Amino acid sequence: MLKRKTILRSGFAILCILLVVLGIGYNTYRQTLIKAAINEKAIRQMQIRCSDPWNKHAVDSAIHVLKTGDLVVRRGIDASSFLLSQLNKHDKKYSHCGLVLIENGYPFVYHFIGGEDNPNEKIRRDSASYFFSPRYNLAFGIYRFDSSYFDAAILATFIKQQFALHKKFDMYFDLRSDDRYYCSEFVYKALVKAGPTPCFINTEKAMGYTYVGIDNLYQNAGTRMVWQVDFK
Repeated sequence: MLKRKTILRSGFAILCILLVVLGIGYNTYRQTLIKAAINEKAIRQMQIRCSDPWNKHAVDSAIHVLKTGDLVVRRGIDASSFLLSQLNKHDKKYSHCGLVLIENGYPFVYHFIGGEDNPNEKIRRDSASYFFSPRYNLAFGIYRFDSSYFDAAILATFIKQQFALHKKFDMYFDLRSDDRYYCSEFVYKALVKAGPTPCFINTEKAMGYTYVGIDNLYQNAGTRMVWQVDFK
């Protein structure tokens, strides 16, 4: 009788384990299906954005108005872009930014980014068409700083110095250090270097932590909007 109970208990334990394993397997399978459906939807939306001639025209037109020292902003398509946009206190439209330099007649965007998009975390120098591409973005904008607020030559020198030094992305978002930068910190410190003191761009504080939001860069008296696009 005792042996029979032991066998029954063992069988019950095995059944429970099997149910747990099957449950985990089903949930994993379900999550995989959900991710696949989300990815498929995202791919379809990306294809629609890239194939829309209006979007291509919007990017091409924007490239022609860019000048050295322009601030460029964009909103990425992934979840991390949404989370980063939430750090902006006043305008949560954009998730990333960079500065423009015209080189040999063409605009290039210098910017700092981390994660899967930039595994080595080094400062990037991308063509404006790549930076604005509807393949990776939902929207973009161009803002121009008042020329009386900064020296374009000093700004360009600072940007090129950071690129030559292969500066890396600041995963800790520490405004106090200069050995690494996050995207809006890079723009802020470039303007601090090239402009009058104090800088015309405000900083934000949260839980005793000081940082520069992307919206701080263009929501001020010294910056005006030049171009804004929401992709179709």
